[in-house]
Amino acid sequence: MNNVEHFPLMIADADTVKAEAKALEVRSPYDDQLLATVATANAAAVEQALRQASRLFADRNKWIAVDQRIATLERMIALLYEQADELALGATLEGGKPLIDSRIEMARCIDSIRICIDTLRTDHSNPPVMGVNAASKNRVALIQKEPIGVVVAVSAFNHPLNLIAHQIAPAIAAGCPVIVKPAADTPLSCLRLVQLFHQAGVPKGWCQCIVPESRTLAEALVTDARVAFFSFIGSATVGWHLRSKLAAGTRCALEHGGVAPVIVCKDAHIKAALPGLMKGAFYHAGQVCVSVQRVFAHASIARELADKMATQAKALVVGDPASDQTEVGPLIRAREVDRIKLWVKEAVAGGAKLLCGGDKLDHHCYAPTVLFDPPHDASVSTREVFGPVVCIYPFTELEAAIAEANRLDVAFQASVYSRNIDTALGIANRLDASAVMINDHTAFRVDWMPFAGLKHSGLGVGGIPFAMNDMQIEKMTVIHSDAI
Repeated sequence: MNNVEHFPLMIADADTVKAEAKALEVRSPYDDQLLATVATANAAAVEQALRQASRLFADRNKWIAVDQRIATLERMIALLYEQADELALGATLEGGKPLIDSRIEMARCIDSIRICIDTLRTDHSNPPVMGVNAASKNRVALIQKEPIGVVVAVSAFNHPLNLIAHQIAPAIAAGCPVIVKPAADTPLSCLRLVQLFHQAGVPKGWCQCIVPESRTLAEALVTDARVAFFSFIGSATVGWHLRSKLAAGTRCALEHGGVAPVIVCKDAHIKAALPGLMKGAFYHAGQVCVSVQRVFAHASIARELADKMATQAKALVVGDPASDQTEVGPLIRAREVDRIKLWVKEAVAGGAKLLCGGDKLDHHCYAPTVLFDPPHDASVSTREVFGPVVCIYPFTELEAAIAEANRLDVAFQASVYSRNIDTALGIANRLDASAVMINDHTAFRVDWMPFAGLKHSGLGVGGIPFAMNDMQIEKMTVIHSDAI
């Protein structure tokens, strides 16, 4: 126990907080190894963090100039390059994502911060035109962007490096003090990134990390009247509840999950579609909000597609995420394995054909599972599995498949596979989704593109430039001069 790393409170002037709450133990989801302990925040610590952030923002003399923000972010990128291997391994150990994927996430984390710099250098406002009538004569308008205020970010476990980059870096780039609450399952990556932001030159009061000792305190942090913007990534139940409790004037962006649909037309190239469908279904053991879950394939090819997916699923290497050979790691919690097994059992009892998987494995892993034609009212057909399970449904009428894809109260990203561009575009135009990928899987994303859940799947638009826009206001100045 003495050799286990401990992370103290990471708030400004933490030594003034009289009592430190109980430490949180962070364990590996693969083997339950104790990785570190983290000081949790009591009510005094939460108040301290909010007070420090609010006071800093209230004093405009303490605002960080744009050129200083850019220089700080550039130093952060250099630090991340130096520690990329250690950070990727750390994320793997605490979150269970295979190392091969955590390395890719680390690269995206760095690129996300670079996009913040690019956005600061290129983003601009369009002031309204003046001088076009008697009322606007002898006037010119200017628009400048200012930070919105204190940002509180609540993050999820599944991308502990890049999600944090998507929430902290835009706030720093926009000039906002930010308080981030990482997922209790994976706080270590966030804490390490915050340490590096401080090392890069961000004052502690402008970037603080808190793991509240209770849900009640977490809610108090989010709903405090000093919070100007709330960024949330996590479950719909929690996100919508917190939104209902926000103080008057607090803006927010919510990113929840989905039950991503794929339409595979009869003319689709199955061999070409397989790599994307497999990656989209089983990446990070399916613990991704836009994972491939419901595949509606034309009846003439549906079973062939399902069998080929099952064959490849059986060959996936499941196990220790720290191994370079592992393709599918553990679920984040043991109870999630039990839930997924129950949902699969329910689908099979309802008539689904279990083509592979359906088994709990050691170390909180679940065998990659392919189900053929499960009931349309089964949990795997109507709720986000968030596990390594994919369902294939045969269809004969395209209209019926589109209607089935659209019938749920969630909508995020979707995809279509077809070799006919007119067919693909026609389907894309009729799917309920914020983004439709053609001949690519539903989980495709680059960090500068908009990323938005619709219906119960979220509110607002994610993606680095869009997050930065949310965290700023546009202030207009109108100059009146007879010389104009």
